[in-house]
Amino acid sequence: MKKLLLLLFVAITTSTFAQNKINFEQGNFDFLKDQSEVNVQLVFDNAVYQEKNFTEAQYLENRKADITAKKNEAVWNNWIYQWGKFKSSEYLDYFLKGINGKSKKVTFKKDAQTKYTLIIDAKWIYAGWYGGMIGSQEAKLTADLKFVETENPSKVVMRLQADKIGGKQMNKEFAWEYGRIAAAYEVTGKKLGKEIKAVIK
Repeated sequence: MKKLLLLLFVAITTSTFAQNKINFEQGNFDFLKDQSEVNVQLVFDNAVYQEKNFTEAQYLENRKADITAKKNEAVWNNWIYQWGKFKSSEYLDYFLKGINGKSKKVTFKKDAQTKYTLIIDAKWIYAGWYGGMIGSQEAKLTADLKFVETENPSKVVMRLQADKIGGKQMNKEFAWEYGRIAAAYEVTGKKLGKEIKAVIK
């Protein structure tokens, strides 16, 4: 029985430590050694949300019902506006803040004319929750990270995966889902930037 419990503990521990990190799947950072800038693009086409793997439409439908019932229509209208704004620009801005704070030799930008583009393809997003004085649960992000040739996006030079990266970095919008998700993008950027800095010196 003790051996069984020990094996179960090891399995749980291994599973836990395998998460919240950047996993290397193909290639290495050598192609960045002669680069000063990299373009970055976010993709949400394949993203699912929460433990039940809702589509974005399902997730938004649930949030609309919840917010209008607990608050009012005006609060929902602001919420959905902010949701769109964060998807279109803020998540990328937070990611860039995170990665450029760590990666000193290579600068990551949006809408840049560069040889390589980093595509961050969100696969699973957990929005977390905010409880004020009783505490909070940060958002988590799982995403495929692909470095491709900008002129030929089918040419993938490196693949990585962000595995359930927790958004521990607080921000002024942390009380709402989009703020917590933005924090997950920022931490993902920091972790990737740290990996790049260790190689590109």
